[in-house]
Amino acid sequence: MKKINKIEIKHKLLEIVRNDQLLTDSLMRDHTTFRVGGPADFMVFPESREELSQVIELCRDADVPFFLMGNGSNLLVRDGGFRGVIVNTRQMNTVVVHGKRVEAQAGASLRAVAKEALAHHLSGFEFASGIPGTVGGAAIMNAGAYGGEMKDIITKVEIMTPDGAFETVEGADCHFGYRQSRMRERGEIVIAVELALEAGDPDIIRSKMQELNQRRRDKQPLNYPSAGSTFKRPGGYFAGKLIQDAGLKGHQVGGAMVSPKHSGFVINADHASAQDVLQLIGDIQRCVKAKFGVDLEPEVITIGEDAADEN
Repeated sequence: MKKINKIEIKHKLLEIVRNDQLLTDSLMRDHTTFRVGGPADFMVFPESREELSQVIELCRDADVPFFLMGNGSNLLVRDGGFRGVIVNTRQMNTVVVHGKRVEAQAGASLRAVAKEALAHHLSGFEFASGIPGTVGGAAIMNAGAYGGEMKDIITKVEIMTPDGAFETVEGADCHFGYRQSRMRERGEIVIAVELALEAGDPDIIRSKMQELNQRRRDKQPLNYPSAGSTFKRPGGYFAGKLIQDAGLKGHQVGGAMVSPKHSGFVINADHASAQDVLQLIGDIQRCVKAKFGVDLEPEVITIGEDAADEN
């Protein structure tokens, strides 16, 4: 990969955003729920779709790699970090309610949307209230839990196409599938979504949210850093059960461990490196394939480069 002129890129970024919207050489472990990852050359926090568009146009014109992230809850960054620009959407987080419709920008947390829905006595978003991600990532991945998926409630998605045009796509045209969407397929950037919810009793909505969040706390290793479920659900199986049946519960590589509480989670048990995590993921895949003939596909997105002393 070519070496970028960091001084020049920083200068150009600061023509678009304020100094307090730009971080240089910030460790990605400080920005992801896995708590691993080396430094990103730049992390920029656009506050509007215009700033977002200008930052991405700059990266494309200068041939600088870039990656969009929200809460970093499904992201593994290698130990060498990321050469280029991480575009963090968390400052684009407005949530507006119009009757039974909720408009949320890409960087709004799912928890914030759930809180706003509850405040307006709207039901249908409870399933997502405990998912530690943002609206943009949830739309791209068609996030789901406890029988609900984003595709069930998304009516429109405002996107930016790879050539920089803004479009509004109907939910039915988003090609939603299991952890899949047309946005992911085509490299389109989510700017905002519109959700259709239903009027409900706030006490019932609150109770359901509390119940689902308690189930999450009971079953998942939330007291350790992780990126949630490590693998996609293979057809006809459950990843966690396959991993457990393969005898890998508690298996550890360096500071990375298969959670003793839920085998579907790889956790950062003790200052793990990204290399530890990746080696453990590979061990799991090889063992499950050998014992059951099933290919496990990671749900976690991996970016960046290895540290200089790694092969």
